[in-house]
This record gives sequence, C-alpha cells and structure tokens, in this order.
Amino acid sequence: MGDWLGALNDGFWIIMQPHRMALLWGGVLCGLALGILPGIGGVAGTALLLPFTYSMDAAAAMALLLGLAATTTHGDPISAIVLGAPGHAASAATALDGYPMTKRGEGARALGAAYMSALMGGLFGAVLMAVALPIVRPLILFIGSPELLALAVFGISMVSVLSGSTPLRGLTGACFGMMLAMIGSDPQTGTLRWTMDSLYLWEGLPLVPLTLGVFALPELCDLLVARTSVTSSEKMDNNWKGLYQGSVDCFTHWWLNIRCAWIGSVIGAIPGISAAVIDWISYGHALKTEKNAQQTFGRGDVRGVIAAESATCSREGGALVPTIVFGVPGSAGMAILLGAFLMHGLVPGPDMLTKNLSITYSMVWSIAIANILGSGLCYIFSSQFAKLASLRYSLILPVVLCMVYIGGFEGKRQWGDLYSLLFFGVFAWGMKHFKWPRPPLVLGFILGAVLERYMFISIQRYGIQWMYRPLVLVMFALSFASLLGPFLKDVKSHGGFRGMLSDLHAPKPTWQNAFPVFMLCIFAVMLREAVTWNFYAKIIPMIVGVGAVLFCSLSLLDDLCKSETHKAKSLAAAAKGEVEEKIHMDIGSNVTHLPPLTIFLRGCIFFGWMLLFLASMALIGLIPTVPIFIIAFMRVEAREPWKIVIPMAVFMTIFIYFLFDWLLSIPWPGTVLGDFLPWWKDNIPSG
Repeated sequence: MGDWLGALNDGFWIIMQPHRMALLWGGVLCGLALGILPGIGGVAGTALLLPFTYSMDAAAAMALLLGLAATTTHGDPISAIVLGAPGHAASAATALDGYPMTKRGEGARALGAAYMSALMGGLFGAVLMAVALPIVRPLILFIGSPELLALAVFGISMVSVLSGSTPLRGLTGACFGMMLAMIGSDPQTGTLRWTMDSLYLWEGLPLVPLTLGVFALPELCDLLVARTSVTSSEKMDNNWKGLYQGSVDCFTHWWLNIRCAWIGSVIGAIPGISAAVIDWISYGHALKTEKNAQQTFGRGDVRGVIAAESATCSREGGALVPTIVFGVPGSAGMAILLGAFLMHGLVPGPDMLTKNLSITYSMVWSIAIANILGSGLCYIFSSQFAKLASLRYSLILPVVLCMVYIGGFEGKRQWGDLYSLLFFGVFAWGMKHFKWPRPPLVLGFILGAVLERYMFISIQRYGIQWMYRPLVLVMFALSFASLLGPFLKDVKSHGGFRGMLSDLHAPKPTWQNAFPVFMLCIFAVMLREAVTWNFYAKIIPMIVGVGAVLFCSLSLLDDLCKSETHKAKSLAAAAKGEVEEKIHMDIGSNVTHLPPLTIFLRGCIFFGWMLLFLASMALIGLIPTVPIFIIAFMRVEAREPWKIVIPMAVFMTIFIYFLFDWLLSIPWPGTVLGDFLPWWKDNIPSG
C-alpha cells in the first residue's frame, strides 16, 4: 500500500510541473472547443494533437491528450441545453430535460447543474480509477462475451423506461434502431444486408449523422416553425443566480450524482460497450429510482440533467483502466491514446502497475485536474451561452445548420453522411409530432450490433452454457423485470385484462395512424429482403423484424380501438391527482398551438433550405456555400439588416476555413464545378 500511495504522490508532482500544466491547459481548451462543435468530438482532436507529442516526455504527452479527452464532454451540453440540439450522442439524454428548462427560462440553472455534475462525475471517475487499478485485473478478466451480451440486453430493456406512456411505440423504435444497426456486411457470413446496392452502406450506418438527424434537426426545425426564439428574455432568470442554483441542485441530489457517476465509470471500463449508451442507462436508472420521476422527467427536471452528465463525464476514468491494464481500448479515442502509449515507450500491462506506476497516477491526476479546469471555464462563460436562447431564430439557425452539416459529414466523410442526416432528420421530426419517443431508436441502434456480435461469439464459444453464468442470469432477470414492469402497471391501471378489453371499441382511423402504417410498410420491405439471406445472416434480423411488426401492430390496434371514454376518464383523473400522470418521454413540441397545415408547410420550408444547402454544396463546395446560405437565409426569412448579415457570413466562412480546412484538413467531397473545369480545360480549345 505504501508503494501505491508514494506513486500517487509522485504522480501529482509530475503533473504539477509548469510545462506539463501548460500542456494540460492547452488540452482542456482544445477539448472544450471541440465539444461545443456538433459531431466533431474528441477523436478528431486527439488524432490532431498526437503528432505534436513526438518530442515530449510521456507524462507531458499524456497531460495534453487526456486534458482534451476528459473535457470534450464538458462542451456537449451547451447546444443540447440551449438549443435542444445535442451535437453528440453523449449529450442526447441531457437535452430531454435541459432544453425544457431553457424554454421556461432556466437555461442557466440547467447549465450550472450540468457543469457541477460533470465536475463531480469526472472527479469520481478519476478516484475510482486510482482505487481500482490495483484490484481491477481479475474483475475485468471475469467479463466475457456472455456478460457483454447480457449488459447489452439490459441496456435494451431501458427502452421501456425511456418510452414514457407508450411502451409499444418505444419497443417498435428500438427494434427499428437494431435493424438499422445491422445494415451492411454481416460479420459472420459476409452477406450484404439492406445496403440497397450502395457502397456507402457496406460498412453500416455511422452514429454521428444519425444522432444529429434524430435529435438536432427536429428541434431546429421546430424553431423555424415557431419563428421565435427558444425563450424570451423576460422569462430568463438572472444567469449567475441560475448557475448557482444549478450547482446547489447537484449537492442536494448528491446521492443521485454519485450513483450515476458510478454507473458511468463501471460501464466505461468495460471494453466493447459503446460510450454513447452510458448516459441513457444512467438516465433510465434515475427515472426508475427517483421519487416522482415518472411525472417530471422529460419536462424540465434538473435531476435528469444531473443523471446524464455525471455518468457521461465519469466514463473517461473508467475507460482508461482497461487501456492501461490490458492494452484493450474501449473507444476510438482510447485506441489513439493507446498508440500514444506505445509511441512513448509505455507498454500496457504489468509494467504500468509496477515500474511506470508514477506515470500511471500522473494520468489519474491529469483527468482530475482537467475536469476542474474544464468545469471552471464553462462556469465563466455559461452566462453568455445561456443568452443564446433569447436570440431570434434567424440569427441562430444559419450558423448552427452549417455546423450540423460539417458534424454530420464527420461520420464517414462521404455524401452518404449528408443524405443520412437529412433522412433521419425528416423521419425523427415525424416521430416527434406523432408522439413516438426518439431515445429508444438511438438506444437500439447503439446496442443492436453489440447484441448480435456477442450473441454469436457466446454461442460458438460456450454453447448453451453461456446462459447459466451468474452475472448473465442476474442481468437477464433485471432486464425481464424492467420490460415487464410498465406492462403490468398499465394492466393494473385498466382494472385488469378484462378492464383493458372492455375499453376497446370498433376501429376509428385518424390521420395520426399514418405513421405506424408507414413503419409497418418499412418493416415489410426489410423482412421481405431478409428472407433470401443466408440463415446465420438473417436469424437475428428476422427475430427483431418480427418483433417490430408485432409491437407496431399492437400499438396501431391500441390507437384504433381505444375507447374515447377511457381517455377522458384518465385525463380527468390525472388532473385531480387520483392516478399517476404518464408522460411522453421525449422533448415536447412548442408549436402545438399552430394549425397542422402551418406546421407541415413551415417544416417543408426548413428541409427545403437544407436541400438547397446540399445542392449548392454539390455545385460549388461547402465553404463557398456557407456565406451564400447565411446571407440568403437571414435576408429571406427575417429581412435581417445587412450590418448583421455580412459580418456573420464573413466570420463563419473564415472560422470554418481556418479550423476545418486549414487546421483539420477535412477532405471535402467533390463538386460539379470542380469536375467541370478540368473537362473544360481538356476538351474546349482556347482561342
């Protein structure tokens, strides 16, 4: 024990050297900047900084890279809370409660809670890493493919919690997300599944454009539909007072913060489980365990922000453990960091826990100090971020949409990324207005490929015996209870099965039934193609697809045949507080006061602007499109004065060129004009 404490002390003084602290500061600033930008993330930043570490010593290089990795998630909540448009999958759960808080004028409070919970979660992750390093090796070795499969199933079971009062719709969305995750070349047989003869889909759909399309675009679209700001300046609380109140909320709910940080650290330490699912599992845990959460989560409950952010920011400490102990990176960012280890002569394994123990603990201190610095900087500038919510939509949308396009393009850096972004934006906007929860779709997509992969590995390696492992049995039992609970509660609220049947009547179709019918058509087409595949390639997709058809059909039947009398009684009872009021577990729409036709037409205008952006980008390129788009949008939509339009267009063009073209050297897609000029030069005679 004395050796470990001595190494912990040595690690502290190693990182406190002035030049290493300066590099840590630089990493923190880069992490915050990249976190604010939608879709970019820490992977690009880590890869960008890696060449600059060649001439540094190991501790200095780790300080720079971990400073960036630990604070990228600190910038995520800004767009999620202020605009309801999460730039990354890790902050999607934060938007469920953070954005409603902003709409009622509590954006500063939500930001304060996010940053304080991020600080507490990040510090907890660092402490857990420091304590776990001596004992974690046998625990991680115990986890095999069956346990990872059981954990994925448990994550899928969170769908029932994240579906609010519509569990069948949530299960349908989760199944659709799992089917989307199976697009591409089957890893078992090489069968091409649902690729539509597109080379882009051979390796599957990337997460970034899907997440931006599902969560960001519907909120931005509704901002244009409403043609107003997110909230009025009259509603907004004093920003510094709000930040303070958000910090107090974190200490008031300290036990929730600790629990969710523990979830984030532990799941982050498990290789093979996507970090993007951590905040959803933590959010689902808070929704199930916190008092009255079923009535308030999704409507602007600060506990939802705390649960999501504390788990998200604690994962880096956990993710570093298997990277150090086994050389097994848990994410793309950790894979790049593993390359930095080897580049500086640090070999993961026993050496990191013996002769290089001081360097290992300097990494722990780097994560802890980076979280303190990152949260402090966010507090300083949060009062300005909160004011963005009071700006006119015509000032916010053109800038944010440009960044969303660039973020979406980071998926595979192909045109298919932008088509996927647009498709899922339209689809998710329909989900939102037809009251279909979106979180289950993303959760199913994240865990679908994990579930299929570890299912085959478990069967091939252990046979049927994998189902009898102790941890697997426990996780399956928890998953079954999580899925069955909402159904039994619904049956009880109807007075039993007989009461449910007595509430049904002859089918009465409405225009809202169009969405589930559309979903059933999609499932039918996908299943028809899946029938022709190799048995091992189609078995899981067929099971999931049949489940999707079953859940969607039951949901449609329930909507068609549910008694209006029962609906009226439920609403009246909920108003009197006689029963628990159920909620739609998603960001609510703020345009319901408008006629449906107006909503539809303005939505078409929004996606029309997006199509025009794509057309211009295909013709002349992204960077020349940026000033044209900003000027056209601001002048046509709201007749903004030229003294605002021109500076904004010039600033955004220079910013995008400097950061993405010059610094990150992003390979932009080819353009019609770029292809035409060489042809003109080669084929049209001069003079």
